[in-house]
Amino acid sequence: MLLEFTVGNFLSFKDKKTFSLEAGGIKTILPDNVVQNGKYKVLRSAAIYGANSSGKSNFVKALDFMVNTVKNSSKLNSIDKLGAKPFLLNTETENQPCYFEILFTEGESRYRYGFELDNDKIHSEWLFILEANSKKEIPYFVRELEGIGVADVFEEAKGLESKTRDNGLFISVADQFNSNIANRGMRNMSKMEVLSGIDHKAAFTMTSILYRYDEDRQMIESFIANLKLGFDKFKLGLDKRIKTIHKKYNNKGEFVSNFEFDLIDQESSGTNKLFDLSGYIVFSIMYGYVLIIDELDSKLHPILTQEIIKLFNNPETNPNNAQLIFTTHDTNLLGANLFRRDQIWFTEKDEVEATDLYSLLEFKDGDGKSVRNDRSFEADYIRGRYGAIPYISNLQEI
Repeated sequence: MLLEFTVGNFLSFKDKKTFSLEAGGIKTILPDNVVQNGKYKVLRSAAIYGANSSGKSNFVKALDFMVNTVKNSSKLNSIDKLGAKPFLLNTETENQPCYFEILFTEGESRYRYGFELDNDKIHSEWLFILEANSKKEIPYFVRELEGIGVADVFEEAKGLESKTRDNGLFISVADQFNSNIANRGMRNMSKMEVLSGIDHKAAFTMTSILYRYDEDRQMIESFIANLKLGFDKFKLGLDKRIKTIHKKYNNKGEFVSNFEFDLIDQESSGTNKLFDLSGYIVFSIMYGYVLIIDELDSKLHPILTQEIIKLFNNPETNPNNAQLIFTTHDTNLLGANLFRRDQIWFTEKDEVEATDLYSLLEFKDGDGKSVRNDRSFEADYIRGRYGAIPYISNLQEI
């Protein structure tokens, strides 16, 4: 499961900022939202709020960038660029490498893996593992510009240092040579899926693939049916377009026959979004993936958004401990008793246009006091108590 993600000097993130899914010391609040994973208590979901242009989407892009850099490193040749996007509004950071680090659990062990890169090369890379019965991390390898140091405990990766390109990740090389440790790291990185809640058509492919298999199709149909969208079933037409199956009635209200609508042309944009995302939602819950969605609430009624979140927060519907991370502007969610304080995060830009990232659990008011669990999170947020809202001039005067 995902524990932490840290990003620095990437897009609007100037300084290192850490997002955590490790549960805080809130013992009696929504206990089902927490998974006991070995010695770690891990959150099933988290919501990220903030004004437009505050860095919410950049957080998602940063996580997506790290995952894809790891997944695709083996496909690059020696002259390919790495796509680094440093913070450009500072004369120092614009020429420095971007920073990424991720912590995740594998069994009862905790992995800490990260790297720094610019557009041409990897500046540093590291892997530390904390075993279940230990209090001290073990370094497996540490890479700097001068070279790669591989610990004796990582014997299977020794000799691969010279096979690692300047613009290639060492963990990817070790994975290619079938290192068990590297395989675990790559497997966990591959179990993260990043989606857009606005431009979601690409997600349709997953839904259409799963629909070909009976068990997966039944799961998707059950998910759609429970959302009460006006139809229970759908089918893939010969032209590979989705048809939704509606019921036709006579004037007496008696069922006459089924009638097919074309999903794209005759259903709402919200229904199209739910269908497109349903494959990834079902797949993530079935196999315990981490699903990250930018603008989850876009085009959706607040109650539908709540039902998706409940699927992940409920241990009965999420037995494999999938995790959901999403950005949103839907303040209704804050008043729906869905989240603990450690599941609510905010992004806000400072005076130099750099993004700050903090949780409601970390937030302290002017008196240095923490937010009480019985506060109205929605009302407080709208009033600006926690920051991370837009501050605009009086448009009436304009």
